[in-house]
Amino acid sequence: MSYTNPILELEKQKRLLQLEYEAEQEAFRQQTEAQGIGRKMKRGEAWWPLQTGKAYYNSLNQYCIEVFRNKEDDTEHNFEYGRPVCFFTLDADKPSYLPFTATVSFVDGDRMVISLNNESHAAELLGRDGLGVQLSFDETSYRTMADALDRVIRGKGNRLTYLRDLFYTDMPAQKFKFEKIRLPWLNPTQEKAVNEVLTAKDVAIVHGPPGTGKTTTLVEAVFECLRRESQVLICAQSNMAVDWIAEKLADRGVPVLRIGNPTRVNDKMLSFTYERQFENHPDYDQLWAIRKAIRELRAGRKRGDRSFHQKMDRLKSRATELEMRIRQQLFGEARVIACTLVGSASRLLEGQRFGTLFIDEAAQALEAACWIPIRKASRVVFAGDHCQLPPTVKSPEAMKGGLGVTLMERIVRNKPEVVTLLKVQYRMNEEIMKFSSDWFYHGQVESAPEVRNRSVLDFDIPMLWIDTADMACHEEFVGESYGRVNKTEARLTLAALQLYFDKIGKERILSEKIDVGIISPYRAQVQYLRQLLRNEPYFKPYRHLVSVNTVDGFQGQERDVVLISLVRANDEGQIGFLRDLRRMNVAITRARMKLVILGDAPTMTRHPFYKKLYEYIDNL
Repeated sequence: MSYTNPILELEKQKRLLQLEYEAEQEAFRQQTEAQGIGRKMKRGEAWWPLQTGKAYYNSLNQYCIEVFRNKEDDTEHNFEYGRPVCFFTLDADKPSYLPFTATVSFVDGDRMVISLNNESHAAELLGRDGLGVQLSFDETSYRTMADALDRVIRGKGNRLTYLRDLFYTDMPAQKFKFEKIRLPWLNPTQEKAVNEVLTAKDVAIVHGPPGTGKTTTLVEAVFECLRRESQVLICAQSNMAVDWIAEKLADRGVPVLRIGNPTRVNDKMLSFTYERQFENHPDYDQLWAIRKAIRELRAGRKRGDRSFHQKMDRLKSRATELEMRIRQQLFGEARVIACTLVGSASRLLEGQRFGTLFIDEAAQALEAACWIPIRKASRVVFAGDHCQLPPTVKSPEAMKGGLGVTLMERIVRNKPEVVTLLKVQYRMNEEIMKFSSDWFYHGQVESAPEVRNRSVLDFDIPMLWIDTADMACHEEFVGESYGRVNKTEARLTLAALQLYFDKIGKERILSEKIDVGIISPYRAQVQYLRQLLRNEPYFKPYRHLVSVNTVDGFQGQERDVVLISLVRANDEGQIGFLRDLRRMNVAITRARMKLVILGDAPTMTRHPFYKKLYEYIDNL
């Protein structure tokens, strides 16, 4: 048996994580010093000016303040539950920061609820003019990941140690032996994946290429697990992915308890959050009254009041007892606990153990983040696709050292026998899928018969590459964090869409709701395209059908028609991070029926992947 020393490898992970922490901290410091607030607002990292709403204690007894941003600001923002923020005021365009940080508790459109560490901080914010809020450096996530690695390294003689040694060596994974179940509504590879999950004693991997029904398979696997276990834990890297699977399970009638707040805020999602269920518990009013009494007792304390501590202790222990009772009941009734990977470190989950842990989006999560929930589980099911978006790593040194290699990838390499590849896709026209299948999945992914020949127009060519080489397109560099922009190519992108819309006809586009994704790898290009789209009267009736975003912004989504603006156009054939082909795999596989790529062929085709793609499209 070949043996990698897990301790040494994990120590290395810890060093790389420290490098990443320092790189991100430094980048944040530089951005805060160098970038104007206007730039931060454009990047979706700040709101200004703010209006403050009410301040109050929430159901979890945290003191919160409501803030609202300007209604005219429609920039997509990056605020989400659990992220740290800081407040500032603007004086002659220079921000002055208030001396405390806080945490996002809830966001919905232009309203955000922020939990403060101290009630007194609210007084500094309420009714203040020129107030703004921006994302702060996320120290807590790094601390939580480093702590998880420490525990895995120090582990001795327990289940966690066993999984650690198993994942790092070619020691065989154990299986249960029992009859395979039949699930005729799934395709054969989906059915196989569910059976592999059920028979895995230690680990199973569901490898889901684009459009192959990974979520459907996962929901089925969870459902079958719950016939054999009382409760499972489901985690993912992002809140959005947690919501997605939690909602699908709730639709199947599974009682879900969502720790943390959902990204898509609707009544259905909110109804299974811990906070909402806590508030709806019959004992909650009594608990609220006791907490109020504690606050009043504190505020009205008189000097020399000997009975103060006695009364306070009595109220506090009653409050704790009620809180524990409500919590136990909520956890006792839930069959699925759902949260982000970092969210699994929540104090609400302290001491909880689970037979099975499902990690969705596992190919996008840093290894250290995966170890946070693994500490609570006996076996792990990873689901994802390491041929799509990787985790975000900012430090080049950490990247070179291997921080970008995920735990799922490591296990795929060490234990190919625990991997099931889903092989039938239900999204794309055959010709769009075929290129991705051949390049990334050894030609093993096929199209389901019902989507094989999907198209918007009769006799349409499903893929088109518009070579912008002879159209005076050139890229411009617009600063580190924004990358590049190619304005002529952006205008050509919208012209190509207009031409295609003219062929389809307005009535059909609107009645059939034919939707469009415009993708560019560069944020500056995305913003320029959005601006052009807003100012172009032709697209006014179609605005609700056209979305413009980066590749990362389109992860997990699909559209009838997709246009990709590649941006790069230079004499040296430099294509920067477009060399990460996993991003391109995501971009081209968002399209159901029509894919149009705009790019400078002489620049792009010096790379073998783009050369092959260009030739493939040319031969259709």
